[in-house]
Amino acid sequence: MFRPLLQIKRSLGFRAFLALSCLSSFSSLTLAQTMPQPLEGKQESFEECKVTLASKAKEQGVSASRIAAEIPNLRQIPKVLEYDRNQPEFVQTFPSYYSARVNEWRIEKGRAALIEKKEFLAELTRKYGIPGHYLLAFWGLETNFGNYKGKMSTLDSLATLACDPRRSDYFTGELMLALKLMDRESLSKDQMIGSWAGAMGHTQFMPTAYTKFALDGDGDGKADLWNSEKDALTSAANFLNKLGWKPGLRWGREVVLPSGFDYAKVSNQKKPISHWASLDITKANGTSVGQLEIPAKLIIPAGHEGPSFLAYHNFDVILRWNNSEFYGIAVGQLANRILGNDELSKPLPDLPKYSISQMAQMQRKLNSMGIDVGGADGIIGPATRAGIREFQLRNNMIADGFPSTTTFNAILGS
Repeated sequence: MFRPLLQIKRSLGFRAFLALSCLSSFSSLTLAQTMPQPLEGKQESFEECKVTLASKAKEQGVSASRIAAEIPNLRQIPKVLEYDRNQPEFVQTFPSYYSARVNEWRIEKGRAALIEKKEFLAELTRKYGIPGHYLLAFWGLETNFGNYKGKMSTLDSLATLACDPRRSDYFTGELMLALKLMDRESLSKDQMIGSWAGAMGHTQFMPTAYTKFALDGDGDGKADLWNSEKDALTSAANFLNKLGWKPGLRWGREVVLPSGFDYAKVSNQKKPISHWASLDITKANGTSVGQLEIPAKLIIPAGHEGPSFLAYHNFDVILRWNNSEFYGIAVGQLANRILGNDELSKPLPDLPKYSISQMAQMQRKLNSMGIDVGGADGIIGPATRAGIREFQLRNNMIADGFPSTTTFNAILGS
């Protein structure tokens, strides 16, 4: 799923773009902490770097026995650097992202797990406030309910990235925590297998998240996120609780916009549900969204031809797990489907497949018109969507902020 992290600020989500190349990804507590570092000075060799890592491990309180046992045996994995440098050629659209994730296999598997684990999930809901169908949705999206937890050595992956100057500080810190976890949870290197970026177990926790939020859910005295589904689900519930999940509040909902809706009223700012009701926005079944004062943001991920959503506070919590609106909607909708709710009321449109270079060309063109969308990185984030909307308003087009073929051609032809 990856492209350079320099572009995260304006992205719809870091992991959304690596999905085609690798199932696993940076998980909990990763996205906000992995901004790239400038490449300066002569790079150490991997063997030299291991000496440096041993020194840092000693400074940070890693046991001498763990340092001696693990650091000399660390291996550099060139494939990890390939994944880290990978940038997909094409921009992934919401329909393609959503269809690949909220599929019948995951829905049926999740429904079976909801029945099988009913009592345990109810216990987690009572203790942490997180409904079971949400926990299953996260689990299903992260590792296909534990069917694929990654194949790479966590220590070697982290060491490879720690010895690469681009994000050395972040991954060095994660490696130090991974080494400490080995002592705390009696973990072996062979057991610590996960994503190329060091995410681990059923819920794909990075070492920071593992250290802070992993719990023993099965009562055996250790938090084992690889082999214990109860540990993993308990840890996920604890994590979401600590992130600020509000019990009793759903993630959001699909909504229907009225004919002739003024897309100029769409922004990244939350408005009370009553505000959206006053614009004749309804639930998918046509009934009123209500007059509650709960803050909600209107999201239109595939343009005016696609589905629309009102997102509430818990949607923001989902984004703190993975900062991608596509991911957040997929979690929410998969949870809905697992619970037995209907599929989307509006079909997913067949959207153009743009390349990164095409989107960058469009961004440069918008900037040249005095419509500031920031750097031309080819990623369609909030700034670019706002810029597209401004162009559409200037040209009496449907201002949904989406680069349809008509809008794209109009921008480049201006």
